[in-house]
Amino acid sequence: MPSDCISYQKSGFFTKLIVDYLDENPQLQQFYNRFPKLENFKLQIEEKDQTFTKDIRQILVTELEKQYTNVHSSLATEANIKLLKDSNTFSITTGHQLNLFTGPLYFLYKIVSTINLCKALKKEYPEFNFVPIYWMATEDHDFKEINYFELNNRKIKWDKASFGPVGRLSTKGLEQVFENFSSEIGIGENANYLKKIFQTAYLENSNLADATRVLANELFKNEGLVIIDGDSINLKKLFIPYVKEELLNQTSFQKVSQTIVQLKEYTIQVNPREINLFYIENNSRERIIYEHNKFKINNTKIEFSESQILEELQNFPEKFSPNVILRPLYQEVILPNLCYIGGGGEIAYWLELKSNFEYNKVTFPILLIRNSVLLSTQKQIEKIDNLQLSWADLFLNQQELFTRKTKEFSKFSIDLSEQKNQLKLQFEKLYAIALETDKSFVGAVKAQETKQINGLQNLEKRLLKAEKRVHVNKLERILLVQNELFPNQSLQERKLNYSKFYVDFGDALFDKLFSQLNPLDNHFTIIKL
Repeated sequence: MPSDCISYQKSGFFTKLIVDYLDENPQLQQFYNRFPKLENFKLQIEEKDQTFTKDIRQILVTELEKQYTNVHSSLATEANIKLLKDSNTFSITTGHQLNLFTGPLYFLYKIVSTINLCKALKKEYPEFNFVPIYWMATEDHDFKEINYFELNNRKIKWDKASFGPVGRLSTKGLEQVFENFSSEIGIGENANYLKKIFQTAYLENSNLADATRVLANELFKNEGLVIIDGDSINLKKLFIPYVKEELLNQTSFQKVSQTIVQLKEYTIQVNPREINLFYIENNSRERIIYEHNKFKINNTKIEFSESQILEELQNFPEKFSPNVILRPLYQEVILPNLCYIGGGGEIAYWLELKSNFEYNKVTFPILLIRNSVLLSTQKQIEKIDNLQLSWADLFLNQQELFTRKTKEFSKFSIDLSEQKNQLKLQFEKLYAIALETDKSFVGAVKAQETKQINGLQNLEKRLLKAEKRVHVNKLERILLVQNELFPNQSLQERKLNYSKFYVDFGDALFDKLFSQLNPLDNHFTIIKL
């Protein structure tokens, strides 16, 4: 393994389910279609091609052209949208919430992974075209998850009431957020560029979906990224048969529940509801519940009979919004998609869904863990080298790291395992004697053994504590560099916003990501800026 990488499996940041998936554990193979390897995409292409029609392609392209009406898209993006009409064109998709100014760094890593996989596939299968898609999660409603980003240890936050789909949320009130961001980002050419794209995206567009599209387009337009908003009447019309199935038969609940039973040894990411749909309007997103032969909209007085709700679906399909269980199905119905790229949590819930896809006769995509990255500076790397740290060291829990390095720095062994083993041998002889004499003596021997083993363990802890005091200066320097790279002992990519790095390194940040990230390599990538 390269010295600048650590595998996802050994990083300590992925669940057992994802580790087993990455290891291609045979017991998980029934829960996915094909493992993400270049050679497996040919069969995926053939399977998807059999089910994805020319009519759907035309509707998709028409809708995308409509969504891009007021966006200054690149020639590469425009060409990719047109290519989606062709039967030899397929998509690679990632999805993400509408986080303010992209939110944490991994927003970038998802999209770079998607674009780079398209490039790798084009090289492997030149007779086909591959279009990178960013699916905006416009119908989500948890505004508190997306209304801020962190910059220079400060939370840049948008305070606003929000009750409906976040994509429809008005951008009024972001002027003050822009002022806060501007004062924090400082001056300079790169800072001015960041201010400009924030202003263009958020202050010149009326809702959060349009703002996010403009921002993502600006960052990735030269790579031909296509951005899609599923909150669309025309696209929802394509999904009507599946919504009808959900309303009348609650199939997804049955299928996913059966899968969860089969995955019982793992932590389950999401649990299905009886009906996995919301009813949405501009300021409302509420669950659809079936009670007493009526379809009721939670927290409202709205209710429908079966015939009424089917009529509502036919007339207003845009009001029916799939939740986390059904959204993947919706995505795969309207896109000629081969692969979904997401984080560990996303792939975990996708692994619950295959049987529901099979029932609905929709091709289940290849599932790929997005690239994970640790950005570091030359100064940080020098500190790491001087402190004789490896990247594997830095991924350790802080207490474990301190203990390991203290033992390495110590001039003598802090581990009293040898003494404990000798003690156990002595007590084995005493047990033999006790059994030969009075069996009631065995309890006394055991109590004495426990006392002396505990005594050695306490001595070991005190010795370790004393050695930590001896090496306190070096350990504090280790603490500082780990906290720089793992803020709040969390992954950097889950906490920091890209602007922190862009202001210092500019487009070199993106150049490094595109040149160094291999989407099919399951290792953290250490990138030196």
